[in-house]
Amino acid sequence: MLTRFAIPLQFIGMGLIWGSSFLFIKVSLEGVSFFQVAWARLVLGGLTLLIIALLARQRFPREKAVWGHFLVVAVTNCIIPHLAFSWAEQYVSSGLASIYNAVTPIMTALFVTLAFKVEKLTAAQVVGIALGIFGVVVIIGPWRYDAFTGDLAGQLACLLAALCYGFSYGYIRRFLSHRPIPGIMFALLNIGVAGFIMLLLTPVIAWSPVELNGWIIAALLVLGIFGTGLAYIWNINVLRAWGATAASTVTYVTPVVGVFLGVVILHEVLGWNEPVGAVIVFVGILFAQRRIRFRRRAIFSENG
Repeated sequence: MLTRFAIPLQFIGMGLIWGSSFLFIKVSLEGVSFFQVAWARLVLGGLTLLIIALLARQRFPREKAVWGHFLVVAVTNCIIPHLAFSWAEQYVSSGLASIYNAVTPIMTALFVTLAFKVEKLTAAQVVGIALGIFGVVVIIGPWRYDAFTGDLAGQLACLLAALCYGFSYGYIRRFLSHRPIPGIMFALLNIGVAGFIMLLLTPVIAWSPVELNGWIIAALLVLGIFGTGLAYIWNINVLRAWGATAASTVTYVTPVVGVFLGVVILHEVLGWNEPVGAVIVFVGILFAQRRIRFRRRAIFSENG
């Protein structure tokens, strides 16, 4: 019975952990720098996945090209996005950051079709991308800004993170997805290489005073062990059991969790334009992921 519900439970756990990550980032920033938040989650996530890989007796790939590709993925899928979101949450709410994270499928559609050309852009996807961009503009609310404020800079940093995620997913699709790399090892190389880079950068980005308490330590541990470690294993299991389309629906869960926790626990307030823009982005995602398609009408001709 437990096996039957294993995949649904992992999907729910993945949505809850990734959705709550933005809350944990906000809590962590009360005692450590944004550099240290990214450092902690990648190092802890890499160590968690390394232990799992060793217990599973996974073998590391020998091809130099594979390691080179994972170096690119580590920077674009981990280091830059994690730093960008951590920096951004100094200026924007955790709920708003989670909404911007949901822009990732729009960015992915752009890169896999226009940059890496591993998919063809359909009319529905063009509509979805256009709606996604319009939704982002609504979320930003450019009419509210007279100058480049911290709030706007934070939102642009969130967009940078989503852009990097979109690039990395396209890059993985182009250079790595066809390689026979086991799921656990794939997750380890993704997070572990990034964690190793962060360890090398410790004297530069993480060697500064901290003010820790139980809540901050717990937030960092959950971010690293679960959000940047186990959740990636769950994601691979769900992907293999349900397929990419069904697994990607976690995109709709994470912002709901993020906004809910931000409002209930941190008492954050969203403007009217932010949820409205989020709804427009979600509709754009439905088109970009081909969940909504245009029907072709057959044209018949009669003779006589």
